[in-house]
Amino acid sequence: MKKNRNSLAPSPGVMAAYLLPSLLFFIFVVIVPIFAAVYYSTFRWPGGRIMTFIGLNNYIDMFNDSVFWASFRNNIFITVFCLIGQIGLAFLFACLLNTRDLKMKNLHRSIAYFPVTISAVVVGFVWTMIYDYNYGILNLFLNFIGRDDLVRPWISSRETIMTVVSIPLVWQYIGLYLVIILAAMTSISSEIFEMAEIDGAGGFRKAIYITLPMIRGTLITCVMLCIAGNMRAFDHIFAMTRGGPGFSSSVMAIYAYNVSFMQINMGYGSTLSIGILIISFGLVIASRVALTRLSRKGEI
Repeated sequence: MKKNRNSLAPSPGVMAAYLLPSLLFFIFVVIVPIFAAVYYSTFRWPGGRIMTFIGLNNYIDMFNDSVFWASFRNNIFITVFCLIGQIGLAFLFACLLNTRDLKMKNLHRSIAYFPVTISAVVVGFVWTMIYDYNYGILNLFLNFIGRDDLVRPWISSRETIMTVVSIPLVWQYIGLYLVIILAAMTSISSEIFEMAEIDGAGGFRKAIYITLPMIRGTLITCVMLCIAGNMRAFDHIFAMTRGGPGFSSSVMAIYAYNVSFMQINMGYGSTLSIGILIISFGLVIASRVALTRLSRKGEI
């Protein structure tokens, strides 16, 4: 006698029992802290038991806080820089790794992905040594090729500090987007590329007119991940500059950290955290809607 396949499926009660621990964990580590931050943001709270209710005054202060909005502009700079550097270079390298003639592809993929596995703090310290004025590899290399005029204290220069702190982010996460884009490229039939080659299409034309349109959805996902990740940038920059010199490399997360734990202003720090959440969520949603509309129109 054949068993009914539906009888082998777990009941809704069993499925709920399996999901309940994960759901409780998510509520405890994500939802509860958000509501707690919203609650604390309505108080003047220097820590301890003394809490003074001030309503929305913290939010008014945040809208008038020039340092917060300067930190927001730094986040935007990092996000745009990484969109070009991380996803742009990842797409280029993925096209190269996807060619038939390349040897040891798995080795190249492993090497490219290796920086993703390194702690962000370690990456920050390593790049701090690279940028060191006296002993850093970068200045030593510039001296070696006779470009002493380009030697400078990279970490202390306000003019270049945002580019300096953005490069390690690009270096570390190229491998992540490379793996995602390569996985999408493997779903494209090789016959399509063979037919394009018969028609005389070169590598550049195949990348632009075949690969790019066929992995459009994956690229949109990569853009969303990149925006969300870089709007909460903290570890690398904190390890390298702690937001200095002055506030020239401060990002929103570092500013919220300094306000909360250095200035011991937990109420306003909670307000900044909620502001970061709302701004980041709004940017991700707006970017998603814009990219989806452009995709439907065939413009990307």
